[in-house]
Amino acid sequence: MWFLGLFWTCIISFVNQFFYLRQTTINIGYSVVALLSLPMGHAMARFLPTHQFNIFGYRCSLNPGPFSIKEHVLIGTMVACNSGTAYAVDIVILQKIWYNSEKPFIAGMFLVLTTQVTGFALAGILRRFLVRPAHMIWPQNLVTASLFRSLHAQQGEDDHGRMSRMKYFLMIAGGMFIYYWFPGFIFPTIGTIAWICWISPNNIPLAQITGSNGLGVGVIALDWAAASAYVAPLVTPWFAQVNIMVGFVLVAWIMVPWAYYTNLWNSKNYPIVTAVLYQENGTSYDKSQVLNAQGLLDEAAYLAYGPLRMDSFFALTYGVGFAGLTATVVHVMLYNGREIVERWKSARAENEDIHSRLMRVYPEVPDWWYGLLFVITLALSFVTCIVWDYMPWWALILAMAIAIFFVLPVGIVQAVTNQQPGLNIVTEYVIGYMLPGHAIANVTFKTYGYIVNVQALNFVSDLKLGHYMKIPPRTMFMAQLVSAIISCIINLGTAVWLIDTRPDVCTEAGYPFTCRSTKTFYSASVIWGAIGPARVFGNKDGALYGPVQWAFLVGAILPALFWALAKKFPNVMWLKYVHWPVLLAATSNMPPALPYMYSNGLALGFIFAFWLRRYRYNWWSRYNYLTSAALDTGVAVSGLVIFFAIQSWNGAFPFWWGNPDPNNPDLNAGAYDHC
Repeated sequence: MWFLGLFWTCIISFVNQFFYLRQTTINIGYSVVALLSLPMGHAMARFLPTHQFNIFGYRCSLNPGPFSIKEHVLIGTMVACNSGTAYAVDIVILQKIWYNSEKPFIAGMFLVLTTQVTGFALAGILRRFLVRPAHMIWPQNLVTASLFRSLHAQQGEDDHGRMSRMKYFLMIAGGMFIYYWFPGFIFPTIGTIAWICWISPNNIPLAQITGSNGLGVGVIALDWAAASAYVAPLVTPWFAQVNIMVGFVLVAWIMVPWAYYTNLWNSKNYPIVTAVLYQENGTSYDKSQVLNAQGLLDEAAYLAYGPLRMDSFFALTYGVGFAGLTATVVHVMLYNGREIVERWKSARAENEDIHSRLMRVYPEVPDWWYGLLFVITLALSFVTCIVWDYMPWWALILAMAIAIFFVLPVGIVQAVTNQQPGLNIVTEYVIGYMLPGHAIANVTFKTYGYIVNVQALNFVSDLKLGHYMKIPPRTMFMAQLVSAIISCIINLGTAVWLIDTRPDVCTEAGYPFTCRSTKTFYSASVIWGAIGPARVFGNKDGALYGPVQWAFLVGAILPALFWALAKKFPNVMWLKYVHWPVLLAATSNMPPALPYMYSNGLALGFIFAFWLRRYRYNWWSRYNYLTSAALDTGVAVSGLVIFFAIQSWNGAFPFWWGNPDPNNPDLNAGAYDHC
């Protein structure tokens, strides 16, 4: 288990960081590793010697026996700790490329390690609230459990004349592997079919509303990677998807067009959907004109250059993020407050399911293990921030306080709905007022306040999977910790290597390494750090977006209002399914996510999460989660083959209508959606 786990940790950490900086990211997770490690595990069990060694009185063997499902899950868990790239790597990239304030490699390594691992220490506290209760289901783990069960099912087990799960998985994954060559290489246009826009491609309002880079109305995405990226349509419960749909339509298809076409905040000077920052006249905002040599804001230069502007879509999504944050706290207090108090009083007494009772046979991880880890990582965090001047010591304490305060409310929402409200906006907002003009301090504060929270919940999710699959907790602890540390070092090393060796990385000239997500991170550093929220959302130096701050109050009121209505009218069933944190968090990933990704994901959700579950339940219960895992596997393996076999050698498919040349002087002909 350890050999395969560490082997795949190294491979996946490198591959995911490598693809993260590309225009189209591919994230390799559980499904690919589960599929590829299975024959490796069986081969090692068959061919490795079984001879016993005696090392300091401890007997061990290179071959402990048959490859079991528990070993397989642990390998997958070690990879899951690294399925997303380390967030703090973006800070290192910002310093090297945009802010000319590069730190030593050891500083970046400490920053990445402390932000990724500190959350693991918090996971131990959350076990009694988010792992042991039966109704904290963590829907994504049902997909993973279904996948591993299918891969280890015996021939004929539980088939009853139906296609075996293993055969079904291989068939769907193989089909998607072949199909993805079309949207991923041969025929990219089918990934964004903007058929309404084709009626009149030169009609700008039509392109803004129906183009894939606009509001995406009517766009058909025959690309599983795009359609599943932000909604997880086969995994997310239907009630949560309905909330996402309402929030998405309200923001992207009602509020944004209203704001843009009424020219709110001079919106017509800018594109309708973008994360790029502008001057008042619509030209790109050059932050070098307003920052001094130390990367701090020069107030006189800012007044001379002019205030920062953004499109209404970007501004409104920030407002929705404000509302989602306060809605999360109020919702959890009203709907889960009593349970939290009860769980605090008793860790194991009530509401335990069969999984909890079966897990009692294993020794639990002592709380002091997690406590000691927290003390060590917190001490290293202080060293990192003070020695290399990332931010003041008091800012680290405040960031940790925010992460700890919100981790339980956000965790409850994620455990039930598969959606995670983010703290990135509130952390930027708070430190932006307290340390205006300090871009790197702002993103560092955001990373500690936001990613410590996210990592805590990622580790809790893995603990819940171990709970389902009966993995010994102490083995899970060591697997998570070791793999997290190794992946941090590889993530950082990969990013630094790419920046040092690829010309024009993170620019359009460096395609495909255009760093789309990192550019959004950079824009946020300018808005909240270099310029500061007072000059963007406040009332200082020509700020326009002050009304957006009222969203904090709106987000607090809405859950309380609907909670009161549900109590007043208990027979109105739909009131019980209104989930304001999910509804308001619907657009939290836009940008860099585009609207058509949501609309297509929700359409698939209607088919799988609603129609098939209601009218074809036997099929749904057997194959639904397996279908999601198989499609993810097919796309991921196909994407890797396309890149390493062709694109890494500068190979490309010939340009034609379905694979446009982006350098075509005719902009419509050069766009993938021809719009």
